[in-house]
Amino acid sequence: LTIPSVRTMSKLADEVSKRLMIDSTELYKALTDEATCRKYGYDTATIACMFIPNTYDIYWNISINKFLERMQKESKKFWNIERMQKAKQLNLTPNQVITLASIIDEETANNAEKPMIAGMYYNRLMLRNAEYPQGMPLQADPTIKFAWKRFELKRIYNNLLHIQSPYNTYKHPGLPPGPIRIPSVAGIDAVLNRVHHDYLYMCAKEDFSGTHNFARTYDEHMKNAEKYSKALNKKGIK
Repeated sequence: LTIPSVRTMSKLADEVSKRLMIDSTELYKALTDEATCRKYGYDTATIACMFIPNTYDIYWNISINKFLERMQKESKKFWNIERMQKAKQLNLTPNQVITLASIIDEETANNAEKPMIAGMYYNRLMLRNAEYPQGMPLQADPTIKFAWKRFELKRIYNNLLHIQSPYNTYKHPGLPPGPIRIPSVAGIDAVLNRVHHDYLYMCAKEDFSGTHNFARTYDEHMKNAEKYSKALNKKGIK
């Protein structure tokens, strides 16, 4: 069985039920049930953290409980001493690392750039100054798509930023309550091995390469944003 990097628990349940004799509705019910999630050390917002995308040898007729126990065991194995130490150095729990990784995976498919993006979001998380006593908001567009459950959005306009949701990282400083997808191992390791730099902003490159222009100041960032906006308009992307 391959655990895929998917956005929602219903999608995970569907994918698992294709390979195992597990009913997708029953599995989804278990993954959205507080008591069941608590049994494995999570809640309904963080249960996605238990699933590490990988391929596992699992009997096709396994029960839901045994399947979840196996996933918990694999998660504990994944969080070995080295990864736990790295998380501790960042002052983040494994769930927080996975939550940040889920945002980074939504920002780019380019694995080489992920540690750079991780460094930028980590800088925001840890920033404390007069302007941001609680830390600088992450202002991560993928969390807005997740809050609206509108994953197809190509552009995030201001009118979308007012949604009342704990996942709105424009309104709430710090990390959202849990991951916005099951992140890849590359995404998780990108957080644990972030690039140390002093960038606070990034914007998709105007060449649509899937990579980003990074900036230290807001003014510099606005210039990058303008270039990207012009490129979108030119292509007629709404």
